Amino acid sequence: MSHTVGARQAQKQQSRRALLDAGLRLLADQNLASVGVREVTREAGLSPAAFYRHFPDLAALGVALVEESLASLHVMIRSVLAGAGGSDELIDRTVDVIEQHVRDHRPHVRFLARERHGGVRQVREAIDVELGRFATEVGAALALQPVSQGWSEEDLRMLAELYVDHMVSTAAALLEAQEADPARERHIAATARLQLRLISLGRRHWQGG
Repeated sequence: MSHTVGARQAQKQQSRRALLDAGLRLLADQNLASVGVREVTREAGLSPAAFYRHFPDLAALGVALVEESLASLHVMIRSVLAGAGGSDELIDRTVDVIEQHVRDHRPHVRFLARERHGGVRQVREAIDVELGRFATEVGAALALQPVSQGWSEEDLRMLAELYVDHMVSTAAALLEAQEADPARERHIAATARLQLRLISLGRRHWQGG
């Protein structure tokens, strides 16, 4: 009996995975708002009825993709914050990690870049919520650094959001460059390093709002 339940659960997870993968493939060239349930299920090799056993609508599938996409981004941010070293070393490591993240998670980065300002409200809101959580985590890490002594919670939050937004926008820019123009990729990475150095310099001299 337990074997049967386990097999059914595995099959359920497999079909859910097939739907998520199908959604990512379709969203490589279009927005979620322009995709239909039948299109997703046809791509996944499943019936529309199977879709509704997992998701009430396409917005729910989109939110699941947000959670999955930002889970990998969460790991990326943590790996940067966990590192030691001076400011320049941290900046170089940050950009290197972003570049590798884009290579390893291209479909997810493309999905986030497109849907962050897309036409499905639930997905936009889910992205905003998750990025806000990341900013909270980044802010907590920044607060532990000596250079943050005397900073208000509001200023730390502002800085954390600036870092997170920079990571996301850099990843989106690198996505397009890696697919079309290696020279452009190098330019984007170099510019990202300069921007982070500018933020770091401003941080050391910030007196508060």
